[in-house]
Amino acid sequence: MAETDLAKTQPKRGFGGIVKDVFSGNVRQYGMLIALVLLILLFTVLSNGGFLAPRNVNSLLVQNAYILILAIGMVMVIIAGHIDLSVGSVCAFVGATVALAMRDWNFPWYLAILLGLVMGIVVGMWQGFWVAYVGIPAFIVTLAGMLLFRGLDLMILNAESIPVPEEFQKIANGYLPAVGPNTNYHNLTLLLAALGVAAVIWLEMRRRAGLKKHNMKVPSMTQSVTKIVLMSAAIIVVALLLASYKGIPVVGLILLTLVIIYSFITQKTVFGRHIYAVGGNRNAARLTGVNTRRVDFLVMVNMSLLAGIAGMVYTAYLNAANPKDGTGFELDAIAAVFIGGAAVTGGIGTVVGSMIGGLVMGVLNLGLAYQSVDQNLIQVIKGLVLLTAVAFDVLSKMQGKPSIIGMIQRAMRGGDTNVLEDRTPVRADEAAPRTGVSDVSASTADIEPGLISKNDNQ
Repeated sequence: MAETDLAKTQPKRGFGGIVKDVFSGNVRQYGMLIALVLLILLFTVLSNGGFLAPRNVNSLLVQNAYILILAIGMVMVIIAGHIDLSVGSVCAFVGATVALAMRDWNFPWYLAILLGLVMGIVVGMWQGFWVAYVGIPAFIVTLAGMLLFRGLDLMILNAESIPVPEEFQKIANGYLPAVGPNTNYHNLTLLLAALGVAAVIWLEMRRRAGLKKHNMKVPSMTQSVTKIVLMSAAIIVVALLLASYKGIPVVGLILLTLVIIYSFITQKTVFGRHIYAVGGNRNAARLTGVNTRRVDFLVMVNMSLLAGIAGMVYTAYLNAANPKDGTGFELDAIAAVFIGGAAVTGGIGTVVGSMIGGLVMGVLNLGLAYQSVDQNLIQVIKGLVLLTAVAFDVLSKMQGKPSIIGMIQRAMRGGDTNVLEDRTPVRADEAAPRTGVSDVSASTADIEPGLISKNDNQ
């Protein structure tokens, strides 16, 4: 049958169906993005447009960069079925060590950054060893690490602040240089935005070519164009807001680079797929040849490395290392990951989703502070948002009611009546794949090959 004849036989889809197809049908992944947009619109209306002032957009990025960096590592830890409670203390410890190296050991700022990266890796190797090769649960290991590295941080600082040089401060407080003619905008930011739009177009066209090459269903050109327009519009709006102030901050470029690298690692590499496999079902992953110990070890090393980067960013942001640095960072990072759609049981989550979750928390902080809401009440609201985000779908499915994601899907489908819905109630423990951790007492212990052969012979 010709392609035109096939198109005639397919049912007409409304606008909601097109929008749903634009995002590959995975509306759940974008549910929190919708919430983020609604939050921004709410605070913009309440502030008579002041919330979206270029200075505020810049502050939102700079003030939350360290949490977003932590969320990148934390989402990989949680996908693998673990948790890391030590990241705040590791941030403080690395930040204090780097500040001390520059003040007392006369390290230049670039060698101090290298020292911070090495310290993060060493800390990760220490914690990864106990988790992966000794078999102690990550909750216990990182709880001990939280106490251990907090104590070392306080010993280094000795109840005083250690200032850092101006060159180091530019990591968090610096901006890309201004180049080109005077256009009342930051030209380099506009150039990067243009490259971003070009990348969106190229990736979408490459995806279509790949699907066609493998004889798979190719989305209509309308769907592809709609997706390109929406994503490009978001890039352009953010770029114009930043370019009308001081441009992209250095820490924003660092964060963007990390998001691209780790999105590629988690989605396109064998190691990334192994992380999902271990979190989804540890025993099944082990039996298929995945080295679960190696995955656990590298995930913990990576988390501490990113904690070291976040610690240096935060120290540069405050212009000094302080005794109270890192307090509560682990809670904000974990909240960002779960709000961004990661499953408590492991095996589910994305780097981009954790970024959205972190921005939701950042928008709440900035928006409520802009409205002069008491800081204690802000903490209460953030806690309720976290609890609601994780619990709403679970409770709805336990009661056999439509979940919020299902409501969004039906709203976006509009008049499309050709899609059958399964309204069968879903138990909470069936809502996400099991990790295998709750099914075996020693989830980190490898199964001996000899034991498998005995069972096979029986």
